Amino acid sequence: MTPARQVLADLQHIQNQIAHHAPLDDILSAIIDMVAAQLSDASVSFMLLSPEDNTLSVVASHGLSDTYCQAAQQVPVGPNIASCGASAYRKKIVITPDIEADINWHTFLPLTRAEGLVSCWSAPVLSVDDTTLGTFATYYRDIREPTQLETTQLMQAANLVALAIARQQDRQAVQRQEQRFSSLFTQQHDAVFEMDLTGHFLNTNPAVTRLIGFSPEQLVGVHFEKFVVKKDYARTQEAFEQACLGRPQYFDIDVYNVQQHILRLHITNLPIIVDNKIVGVYGIARDVSAQYQQEAELRLLQRGIDASRNGVVMADASVPELPVVYVNAAFEEITGYSKAEAVGVNCRFLQGEGTDPDAVAQVRLAITERREQQVTLLNYRKDGTPFWNLFSLAPVFDEQGECTHFVGIQQDVTRQQENEEKLRFQRTHDQLTGLLNRPSFEFHLNHLYHHSPDAQQIRVLVMNLDGFKSINEGLEHYVGDCLLQAVAERLTSWLQPEDYIARLGGDDFGILLFKADEDAVAQAAENLLTLLSRPFVVNEHVLHISASLGISSFDSKLHDSSELIQRAHVALHEAKLQGRNIWQCYTGQISAPTLEHISLRREMFEAIEEQQFVVYYQPLVDARTGEVRSLEALIRWHHPERGMVPPNDFIPLAEHTGQIISIDQWVLRQACLDTVAMNASRPHAQSVAVAVNISPIHFRRAGFVNEVQQVLAESGLAPYLLELEVTEGVLMSGADTVIKQLDALRHYGVRVAIDDFGTGFSSLSYLRQLPINKVKLDRCFIEGIDHQRDSAAIVQGVITMAHNLGLQVVAEGVEAHAEWEDLTRRGCDFLQGYLFSRPVPLIDVMALPNRLPV
Repeated sequence: MTPARQVLADLQHIQNQIAHHAPLDDILSAIIDMVAAQLSDASVSFMLLSPEDNTLSVVASHGLSDTYCQAAQQVPVGPNIASCGASAYRKKIVITPDIEADINWHTFLPLTRAEGLVSCWSAPVLSVDDTTLGTFATYYRDIREPTQLETTQLMQAANLVALAIARQQDRQAVQRQEQRFSSLFTQQHDAVFEMDLTGHFLNTNPAVTRLIGFSPEQLVGVHFEKFVVKKDYARTQEAFEQACLGRPQYFDIDVYNVQQHILRLHITNLPIIVDNKIVGVYGIARDVSAQYQQEAELRLLQRGIDASRNGVVMADASVPELPVVYVNAAFEEITGYSKAEAVGVNCRFLQGEGTDPDAVAQVRLAITERREQQVTLLNYRKDGTPFWNLFSLAPVFDEQGECTHFVGIQQDVTRQQENEEKLRFQRTHDQLTGLLNRPSFEFHLNHLYHHSPDAQQIRVLVMNLDGFKSINEGLEHYVGDCLLQAVAERLTSWLQPEDYIARLGGDDFGILLFKADEDAVAQAAENLLTLLSRPFVVNEHVLHISASLGISSFDSKLHDSSELIQRAHVALHEAKLQGRNIWQCYTGQISAPTLEHISLRREMFEAIEEQQFVVYYQPLVDARTGEVRSLEALIRWHHPERGMVPPNDFIPLAEHTGQIISIDQWVLRQACLDTVAMNASRPHAQSVAVAVNISPIHFRRAGFVNEVQQVLAESGLAPYLLELEVTEGVLMSGADTVIKQLDALRHYGVRVAIDDFGTGFSSLSYLRQLPINKVKLDRCFIEGIDHQRDSAAIVQGVITMAHNLGLQVVAEGVEAHAEWEDLTRRGCDFLQGYLFSRPVPLIDVMALPNRLPV
């Protein structure tokens, strides 16, 4: 091969090495070998520049000893440093024909002499930006200067070295960049993945596996659709397509992990751009499940707070003034202040003149002590109207245990407070007249009796209206109620501020006079009688009434203040006996019957308050089968000292005092509740009804039907399981009103029976007019029916006529088996009496079998 061809071949070989990224040492060796071949008598070296210390060191050579190369290390760069140092400094070829004669080589002469070097030609190796990379030099052992060709060859070699170094630096830069990216990709805490333009995974970092559990092998080549929850697929596809168009995307979606659990991820999609062309999409995923759940809970909490009917206010605890930082809509609605008006100021603007300072002090102390507190405050709305605020305060602590805020919950309890006031009033006052009731009257009397230094000046007056019963029954109960209210108003206008007046029950009134001597009491009694003698106008009625008064005074021998009321009742009783419309002082003489009457009257009030009454039940059985079909509710009084008080002893008295209404109401409600409880443990087909006796006074009372409906609604008892028993006297007085009441009850589904039928009237014709369901034959007709022909005829007649009118018949007081058989033969429907069961408490009646043996 000719020398020229050889040079071309060597150049081609070196260029191929550079193009194929051969190691730099190999390329440098090839360049040096080529130059050595071209300049056969030359020694060749390449010295690499170290930028750190600006020195040159031999890194490749030909024809030079190891000793020389080792010595030629870290040669300084400078204008007067041999040939190579000067060339690197000047960035020009430096030709030294005679080393011995060149002062710049003076320091290196021992080295060159030992190596036998006489001449040196050095060319700088420069990068494209004219940065010195090193020097390329040839050495000779005789004095020589280069020809033009040799200079060209030297520069050509230097350029080849520069090209090789530049390529290596570029490759190293790319490798470093790739390593940085690989480190970022691999070490990134967030999951990073690469997708092609079709949405298939090309590469994933380890964080992807940590996040969703799938390995890179399981992911590469798979479309992202496989992992996205269906509801979010369209959204994900849209974001991917936008990224493919060069638009970065940020969105949240739900995906499945390897266990098919759902994770909430925040996704970033970025286009991959190479040579101004989008070739794929990068994805970055971060698990925001906990954050999403927390935000969802916060949103739910926010909605809950916003939807709350209670006002919520939050104050900044880090500022001494505790400014409000948040209020909800309910706060605005309750107070009338907008959020803009409330935020930034202390919420004491809700307080006013009527706000209890003690309650405010409790709140302030709780704030100081960083603890919860609940108080009821009187606050004021923006328009000045007051409202009662049940205010609950709670501190909010951060992770370090520091109190950062206070949360206050406002509950508008104005209506509740008003209801409580009404309840307190109802507990202490009579509902009809608004006067004090008997317990409150006794409380005030007892307090003055035991705590006042002027107790000896206490006077108690008990007043009863003469002839009130005839007005109440003759003109209906409503007129009687209006009259009692008018009397109460007149008495109240007469009363002095330090005195008390009460309705003790029925048409009885109590008056407590304080600091009144005997003359003043006598004058007061006369004034009261005169006061009540003036006529009362009630609707279209002009009513004239009088009153009787009983008076008692303090006595050191009294054991208790209640004896003052008892003595006043005794005196009242005496006034009634003396002709009425007079007053009588207690004289100390009292008969046993009067005392019994007075005591029983007072104790009956206590019985109602202390719930001493109980309900017993007596079954009504089917005359043919003995099956229990219903129960009659019968009141009993368990007196704590007297024991069982017979109904005949207190029912008439209760009717006289008007207490029978309260007793009737209690029995009706309790019987309905008990019946619901009994039927809950029985099959539906064996449900029993309950019969309740209603007094004439109560039955004729306005609103009686509404009372029955309310009790049924509250107890849950079906109307058809309730039967009301009334006497003949009720049905025969005020027939039109009675029939209207009965029609309303029947329409509602409640049944009605006539109790003690046949004892008051001989005619049965009025039965056709009454919407009733049942008649009950009194015991006086049943006793001895099997051998007394008169009783038997009456019973048979009643049964026959009742059945013809579509009514059922109950025989009361059945005590003998022969009576049962006779009544069954005559077609009587139901039987009641000791033969089957005495009246027993609820627990015992629930234990009775459905069919009673006799």
